[in-house]
Amino acid sequence: MTVNTPNQPKKWPNCVVGILVCLLLGMLSGYFSGSGPNTWYQQLQQPSFTPPPWLFGPVWTVLYIMIGITAGYLWSRRNDTRSLFNLFVLQLILNLIWSPIFFGFHQITLAAINICLLWLFLIILLVRAAVSHRCVTYLLLPYTAWVSFAMVLNITLAFLN
Repeated sequence: MTVNTPNQPKKWPNCVVGILVCLLLGMLSGYFSGSGPNTWYQQLQQPSFTPPPWLFGPVWTVLYIMIGITAGYLWSRRNDTRSLFNLFVLQLILNLIWSPIFFGFHQITLAAINICLLWLFLIILLVRAAVSHRCVTYLLLPYTAWVSFAMVLNITLAFLN
């Protein structure tokens, strides 16, 4: 059992706030991009490995919760994780603008470039976090796997359409 000392940051309140902020930002990104039932997307030539539309909501909900826990953890340790936190914010911005680029502006190729950058910064974040903050790496592994899949899907959609 661990005891919080006065100098030890309290992580759980920050994690709860991080979860709520990430879920809200994810919903706003989807709302402002019009990414719901989308006839434009349904009319695109789809690769055979395209997941069913109902899968995206639950997957992103779980991922945004994990991303939010990561945000809270990094924020609670921001004095010694400033560069990791900055990388985290950068990849989160790239994540949040992908949906408006793809669904809102119908820019498949630009969205593919965006998600490739997102993937690159996620990999850098994972590698750098693995040294001293392994829980960040573990929390972001499912997200990185999903972004990797989404990147392949986005690039394939760009080639097919």
